[in-house]
Amino acid sequence: MYAETLQVNNGVNVNALLGAREALAQAPEAARFTWRASCNWVNGTHSQATVDGYYGLGGEQRHKTRFTFDADHPEVFASEDNGATPVEYVLVGLAGCLTAGIAAVAQNRQIQLRSVKASLEGSMDIQGILGMDSDVRNGFDDVKVTFEIDADATRKEIEALVAQSQKRSAVYDILTNPTNVSVHVK
Repeated sequence: MYAETLQVNNGVNVNALLGAREALAQAPEAARFTWRASCNWVNGTHSQATVDGYYGLGGEQRHKTRFTFDADHPEVFASEDNGATPVEYVLVGLAGCLTAGIAAVAQNRQIQLRSVKASLEGSMDIQGILGMDSDVRNGFDDVKVTFEIDADATRKEIEALVAQSQKRSAVYDILTNPTNVSVHVK
């Protein structure tokens, strides 16, 4: 009797990722990336950001397409609600980064995913950003991420997928560790 070989396909080319990691170990300077976004004010609190190029692998790179993101504030802030708020984009970035990590780790560990759903909440007291109380932080008080994952794996294996994704997530790191941010006027 032949043992069935389970083909796992979560849409992640792990061999290419591992090959890239090996190649970058030989040329670590190519691992330095600079991500870019530009933003133009539209009107009121509405702005539109674009992403189309970045630096990496020792040279300028381009995405297959230019991505645009409308940002605004909701009507309860006397705005037009023409896009997600900037803080919601932070949650979107965290969700995307963690979810991508789960898919990659699952593929590498030969775990077939059927579904991955992330629900995120970031709570904040807006008295700080409104200038009502200078002792109130402007950003999130806390962020909660809850995953519902259906996979050919035990609960312990699924928890390990999430933990490894969290450990390797750039956006999780950005949110949980200080990052030097400088703002200049030209």
